[in-house]
Amino acid sequence: MDNILTLIAGSGRLDESAVSHVQATLLGAGGSVAAPDWLSYGKAVDLRFGGLDCRDALDLAYESIEDAPIDAVAQPDANRRKRMLIADMESTIIENEMLDELADEVDLREHISEITARAMNGEIDFYDAMRERVGLLAGLSEDVLEQSKEKIRFTPGAKALVATMRANGAYCALVSGGFTCYTGFVRDTLGFDMDQANRLELEDGKLTGIVTDPILGPDAKRERLLTLCAERTIPVEATIAVGDGANDLDMLAEAGLGVAYHAKPVVARSAGARIDHVDMTALLYLQGYRDEDIVA
Repeated sequence: MDNILTLIAGSGRLDESAVSHVQATLLGAGGSVAAPDWLSYGKAVDLRFGGLDCRDALDLAYESIEDAPIDAVAQPDANRRKRMLIADMESTIIENEMLDELADEVDLREHISEITARAMNGEIDFYDAMRERVGLLAGLSEDVLEQSKEKIRFTPGAKALVATMRANGAYCALVSGGFTCYTGFVRDTLGFDMDQANRLELEDGKLTGIVTDPILGPDAKRERLLTLCAERTIPVEATIAVGDGANDLDMLAEAGLGVAYHAKPVVARSAGARIDHVDMTALLYLQGYRDEDIVA
């Protein structure tokens, strides 16, 4: 059995009866299924299977669990434990969109948030949306950037994800279409090995409303993944990427396992794996980590 289906409960308990129902569904479709291997009893379980491809097994699993708040991911067993994490920041590692937070300072949150949402769902051009939103912030004091860090809300499980992977020898990179004033703070706080982001232009202690060229967009995230793999001699298959927006799609498609995390619809539909209900510890269970392996 060369494939693994992982079920993770988003709320409440993952009942043995629900797991048995998924097993029976796979068996009824002609697959073979091993006994459940609990990574976290009542929360996360592995089902090794054969005789079905991963896409079909995943569809059957979701058919079996129906509307229950359970995430399911099917993947090959090979290269399951990853040697690199490459993560988007906003609405992924942190819960905020920082341009939206800055928009409060100019009473334009609703307007700027609407542009952000459309860009992250792939409805408008990423670069145009970036320039428009930053342009609306021209004149803001540099002090506001520092003060806004206090608003950052780290996504539950993000610290454990980075700490556990680093403790097991993985390289962790934070790549963002946001800004270095925030990625540096998040990198240092959570222990990422490196960060990459855009730079806001400042003049006389105020934002000019310009993003310093070159603007780092979707291509930059994918290119950083490939560059880091080459520099560190890590096969692409041994990487896990996570993000939520349309500008993450190229990165997610390139990685060994690309995870759409509580993602925009266009991303959730396209990514190889999706997590809709669980916190970021899900990415550890997907790699076969057990509760006793997770670094607090």
